[in-house]
Amino acid sequence: PILVAGGIAVAIVLERVRALVFAYPIRNTPQFIEKIRDLVMADRLAEALTYTEQLGDKPAAAVVREALLRAHQPEDLIQDGLELAVSEATQKVSQRTAFLATIANVSTLLGLFGTILGLIQSFQAVGAASAQQRSALLAAGISTAMNATMMGLAVAIPCMIAFSYLMNRSNRLNAEIEQMAMRMTDIIKQRFYDADTAPNRKQKRSA
Repeated sequence: PILVAGGIAVAIVLERVRALVFAYPIRNTPQFIEKIRDLVMADRLAEALTYTEQLGDKPAAAVVREALLRAHQPEDLIQDGLELAVSEATQKVSQRTAFLATIANVSTLLGLFGTILGLIQSFQAVGAASAQQRSALLAAGISTAMNATMMGLAVAIPCMIAFSYLMNRSNRLNAEIEQMAMRMTDIIKQRFYDADTAPNRKQKRSA
């Protein structure tokens, strides 16, 4: 059971590292948001949508895409859509990582369970064995008990290290997603403000 738990943990770690380190982050976030801002302020929303689609399933890009799709809607609807998009993106970023902590705890408990079983078996064998066999049976039982403890810790310790690292990456990505939502809200508000004030500026110039 400990080896099975370790195999599941390895699969989770490999999948999460691929997602959180390579697949999900936007490599140059300031450049990305600056280009989106320029396109939105120039009222080229279709080009901005095409640009976000080039980034695939990156969570931050999905939030920006949702904001662009709702750019012509009232502010309340834009905010509701962004909250839903942020919730879905953060859930996508955080999924399966918590299983590593569970596997670490279960592996430790399985190791302890194996230790107790080994000790019980060794004492039962010692009680029923002859004087010549007692030392050999006791040594074999204690060896089994210690091996179970070692295997449990050998799985639990890397799982906790990987869990801490992946949680740190997840928190950074979630913070980036929330910042992206706030930036898109600000950009869309600026776009509406410029659209509302443009006629007034033209009238002043003509006057």
